[in-house]
Amino acid sequence: MSLSEERLRILKLIENGLVSAEEGARLIDAIGEAARERPRTASRPQSLRVIITDLVSRRQKLNVMVPVGLVNVGLKLGARFFPRMSQANAEDIMRAIEVGAPGRFFELQDLEEGERIEIFVE
Repeated sequence: MSLSEERLRILKLIENGLVSAEEGARLIDAIGEAARERPRTASRPQSLRVIITDLVSRRQKLNVMVPVGLVNVGLKLGARFFPRMSQANAEDIMRAIEVGAPGRFFELQDLEEGERIEIFVE
């Protein structure tokens, strides 16, 4: 229930005579204090952006957004295609999603392939 809905409910209790105006004021103050004490949760990231850039031409080979719901499946598939990607990297990706901090959190320059791989949380 939202803060405004809680206030409206208290005002209706006052209107119906179930709670005095003083008691209602105390209740409204109490829910206001409780709302200020609640930690604000960061909005959960919606997607990951994967960008692969050619190091020689500096052109993007790939720029794709992956919905967060598909990330776990994508990591499992990616581990098959990129065996050098360790389990620790997959755990870092999942941790970044859970924390919800936006921005780039992974970068790898593959000199053998001539590519830079970047992953962003958005």
